[in-house]
Amino acid sequence: MMNEQNKSQQFTIMKDDATDGHGGYGVGSISLENISPVIIDPNEKRAFVDMGAMHARSEIERRVKFIKDEDEVPNGLTYWIAWVTVEANENGPYYHGVCASRLLIDRPNKRAFKSMPEHVTDMEKSMKGKMRVDHLDETSKTLLGDFLKSHNEDMFNNSEAELKTLFT
Repeated sequence: MMNEQNKSQQFTIMKDDATDGHGGYGVGSISLENISPVIIDPNEKRAFVDMGAMHARSEIERRVKFIKDEDEVPNGLTYWIAWVTVEANENGPYYHGVCASRLLIDRPNKRAFKSMPEHVTDMEKSMKGKMRVDHLDETSKTLLGDFLKSHNEDMFNNSEAELKTLFT
Protein backbone atom coordinates (compact mmCIF):
# COMPACT_ATOMS: atom_id res chain seq x y z
CA MET A 1 0.00 0.00 0.00
CA MET A 2 1.46 3.37 -0.99
CA ASN A 3 1.18 6.44 1.18
CA GLU A 4 1.59 10.02 -0.06
CA GLN A 5 5.31 10.10 0.75
CA ASN A 6 5.96 6.99 -1.35
CA LYS A 7 3.64 8.17 -4.12
CA SER A 8 5.83 11.26 -4.58
CA GLN A 9 8.89 9.11 -5.32
CA GLN A 10 9.52 8.94 -9.03
CA PHE A 11 11.66 6.77 -11.22
CA THR A 12 14.80 8.37 -12.52
CA ILE A 13 14.46 8.73 -16.28
CA MET A 14 17.37 9.04 -18.68
CA LYS A 15 19.34 12.25 -18.68
CA ASP A 16 22.06 13.58 -20.96
CA ASP A 17 25.30 11.67 -21.49
CA ALA A 18 27.58 12.53 -18.57
CA THR A 19 30.62 12.67 -20.84
CA ASP A 20 28.92 14.97 -23.40
CA GLY A 21 30.97 13.25 -26.10
CA HIS A 22 34.23 14.88 -25.01
CA GLY A 23 36.05 11.55 -24.69
CA GLY A 24 37.92 12.56 -21.54
CA TYR A 25 37.49 11.71 -17.90
CA GLY A 26 34.61 9.33 -17.21
CA VAL A 27 34.55 7.69 -20.63
CA GLY A 28 33.69 4.05 -20.24
CA SER A 29 32.04 4.57 -16.88
CA ILE A 30 28.51 3.36 -16.32
CA SER A 31 25.79 5.94 -15.82
CA LEU A 32 23.24 5.05 -13.15
CA GLU A 33 20.96 7.96 -14.01
CA ASN A 34 18.20 5.79 -15.45
CA ILE A 35 18.02 3.12 -12.74
CA SER A 36 15.90 3.24 -9.61
CA PRO A 37 15.76 0.86 -6.64
CA VAL A 38 12.32 -0.37 -5.62
CA ILE A 39 12.22 -1.78 -2.09
CA ILE A 40 9.90 -4.73 -1.68
CA ASP A 41 8.87 -5.44 1.88
CA PRO A 42 6.76 -8.63 1.89
CA ASN A 43 6.54 -8.47 5.68
CA GLU A 44 4.51 -5.25 5.63
CA LYS A 45 3.16 -5.87 2.11
CA ARG A 46 4.53 -2.71 0.49
CA ALA A 47 6.78 -1.62 -2.36
CA PHE A 48 8.30 1.84 -2.84
CA VAL A 49 11.14 3.69 -4.55
CA ASP A 50 13.99 4.51 -2.19
CA MET A 51 16.94 6.18 -3.91
CA GLY A 52 18.99 5.73 -0.73
CA ALA A 53 19.47 2.09 -1.76
CA MET A 54 21.91 3.29 -4.42
CA HIS A 55 24.38 3.82 -1.56
CA ALA A 56 23.09 1.17 0.89
CA ARG A 57 21.20 3.84 2.81
CA SER A 58 17.61 2.87 2.12
CA GLU A 59 15.00 2.93 4.85
CA ILE A 60 15.40 -0.80 5.46
CA GLU A 61 19.24 -0.70 5.45
CA ARG A 62 19.66 2.02 8.05
CA ARG A 63 20.78 1.26 11.59
CA VAL A 64 21.92 -2.29 10.86
CA LYS A 65 25.39 -3.78 10.59
CA PHE A 66 26.04 -5.79 7.46
CA ILE A 67 27.51 -9.21 8.20
CA LYS A 68 29.49 -11.17 5.57
CA ASP A 69 28.03 -14.54 6.53
CA GLU A 70 24.35 -15.18 5.92
CA ASP A 71 24.30 -17.80 8.70
CA GLU A 72 25.02 -15.07 11.25
CA VAL A 73 21.60 -13.52 10.52
CA PRO A 74 19.40 -16.55 11.35
CA ASN A 75 16.37 -14.49 12.38
CA GLY A 76 16.53 -12.16 9.41
CA LEU A 77 13.44 -11.24 7.45
CA THR A 78 13.64 -11.29 3.66
CA TYR A 79 13.43 -8.02 1.74
CA TRP A 80 14.18 -7.32 -1.92
CA ILE A 81 15.65 -4.46 -3.90
CA ALA A 82 14.38 -4.50 -7.46
CA TRP A 83 16.74 -2.60 -9.74
CA VAL A 84 14.42 -1.02 -12.32
CA THR A 85 15.88 0.56 -15.44
CA VAL A 86 13.79 3.00 -17.45
CA GLU A 87 14.46 3.75 -21.12
CA ALA A 88 12.45 5.62 -23.74
CA ASN A 89 11.28 4.59 -27.19
CA GLU A 90 8.96 6.18 -29.75
CA ASN A 91 6.00 5.54 -27.43
CA GLY A 92 7.64 7.15 -24.42
CA PRO A 93 9.33 5.77 -21.29
CA TYR A 94 9.10 2.08 -20.44
CA TYR A 95 10.51 -0.42 -17.96
CA HIS A 96 13.61 -1.69 -19.75
CA GLY A 97 15.07 -4.04 -17.12
CA VAL A 98 14.00 -5.39 -13.73
CA CYS A 99 16.24 -7.57 -11.54
CA ALA A 100 15.69 -8.21 -7.86
CA SER A 101 18.30 -8.84 -5.16
CA ARG A 102 17.64 -10.31 -1.72
CA LEU A 103 18.47 -8.87 1.69
CA LEU A 104 18.11 -10.49 5.11
CA ILE A 105 17.52 -8.02 7.91
CA ASP A 106 17.25 -8.77 11.61
CA ARG A 107 16.17 -5.40 12.96
CA PRO A 108 15.97 -6.39 16.67
CA ASN A 109 19.59 -7.57 16.61
CA LYS A 110 20.68 -4.82 14.18
CA ARG A 111 22.23 -7.28 11.74
CA ALA A 112 21.78 -7.72 8.02
CA PHE A 113 23.16 -9.68 5.09
CA LYS A 114 23.31 -8.95 1.40
CA SER A 115 25.50 -10.29 -1.34
CA MET A 116 27.17 -7.24 -2.88
CA PRO A 117 28.24 -9.20 -5.99
CA GLU A 118 24.60 -10.26 -6.51
CA HIS A 119 23.36 -6.66 -6.19
CA VAL A 120 26.00 -5.30 -8.58
CA THR A 121 25.30 -8.07 -11.11
CA ASP A 122 21.55 -7.46 -10.89
CA MET A 123 22.02 -3.72 -11.39
CA GLU A 124 24.14 -4.38 -14.47
CA LYS A 125 21.66 -6.92 -15.88
CA SER A 126 18.80 -4.49 -15.34
CA MET A 127 20.66 -1.76 -17.24
CA LYS A 128 21.14 -4.24 -20.10
CA GLY A 129 17.39 -4.87 -20.26
CA LYS A 130 17.32 -8.23 -18.52
CA MET A 131 14.55 -9.51 -16.28
CA ARG A 132 15.28 -11.58 -13.16
CA VAL A 133 12.39 -11.93 -10.75
CA ASP A 134 11.59 -15.64 -10.94
CA HIS A 135 13.33 -16.27 -7.59
CA LEU A 136 10.99 -13.93 -5.68
CA ASP A 137 8.30 -15.42 -3.47
CA GLU A 138 4.77 -14.94 -4.84
CA THR A 139 3.89 -12.15 -2.40
CA SER A 140 6.99 -10.13 -3.32
CA LYS A 141 6.52 -10.70 -7.04
CA THR A 142 2.89 -9.58 -6.81
CA LEU A 143 3.87 -6.49 -4.81
CA LEU A 144 6.48 -5.54 -7.42
CA GLY A 145 4.16 -6.15 -10.35
CA ASP A 146 1.33 -4.17 -8.77
CA PHE A 147 3.74 -1.35 -7.96
CA LEU A 148 5.10 -1.14 -11.52
CA LYS A 149 1.59 -1.16 -12.97
CA SER A 150 0.15 1.40 -10.56
CA HIS A 151 3.20 3.66 -10.46
CA ASN A 152 2.94 4.40 -14.17
CA GLU A 153 0.51 2.36 -16.23
CA ASP A 154 1.76 3.91 -19.49
CA MET A 155 5.34 2.83 -18.77
CA PHE A 156 4.10 -0.67 -17.97
CA ASN A 157 2.04 -0.81 -21.17
CA ASN A 158 5.01 0.47 -23.25
CA SER A 159 7.25 -2.29 -21.85
CA GLU A 160 8.29 -5.44 -23.69
CA ALA A 161 6.00 -8.46 -23.62
CA GLU A 162 8.50 -10.35 -21.45
CA LEU A 163 8.02 -7.92 -18.57
CA LYS A 164 4.24 -7.92 -18.89
CA THR A 165 4.21 -11.73 -18.88
CA LEU A 166 6.24 -11.82 -15.67
CA PHE A 167 3.65 -9.75 -13.82
CA THR A 168 0.32 -10.99 -15.19
